[in-house]
Amino acid sequence: MSTTEVNRRLETQIEADPALPTIVITREFDASPDRVFRAYTDPDLVVQWLGPRRLEMRIDEYDARSGGAYRYVHREDDGTEYGFRGVFHEVRPDERIVQTFAYDGFPDSVSLEKAVFEDLGGRTRVTTTSVMESVEARDAIIKSGMQDGVRQGYERLDELLAGRGSGEADDTTDSDGELRTDGKGLKP
Repeated sequence: MSTTEVNRRLETQIEADPALPTIVITREFDASPDRVFRAYTDPDLVVQWLGPRRLEMRIDEYDARSGGAYRYVHREDDGTEYGFRGVFHEVRPDERIVQTFAYDGFPDSVSLEKAVFEDLGGRTRVTTTSVMESVEARDAIIKSGMQDGVRQGYERLDELLAGRGSGEADDTTDSDGELRTDGKGLKP
């Protein structure tokens, strides 16, 4: 496979149908569905990749199971905080996550998100569909710059899955072969 083909496959596709209040995000990862799914559901891993590089992340709650809830905060260097929260409606290991998503700055605007993990034989395609209450709400989210945060987060997830979570390659299994969550990546 050429470098161009690999780069195209690893590009984050973000689509917004002008007639529908939706955003569809599609991205492939060079890791199996179980590894990608774990990075989405283990709070010790989520904190290492979710969101823009410039922001520090704090997780207040992250119970990734059907009926569980989450709340996390991204923080700027100047102390400005952006809080997000939601409820996990369905968590089906290695297959899908259905959750609500709300930004504390707009507490009355809640979206419903479904992330599907597709096995591509050693790779995984994640397709996330978000449904907002209106096209206007969807457009406000897009105007907020969410695309940059999504792309940077997925680049960080690539690094984590490749074992470069702290910026360098490192073995990420302990003596029992279990995955580590100490910021040094996520390898099989």
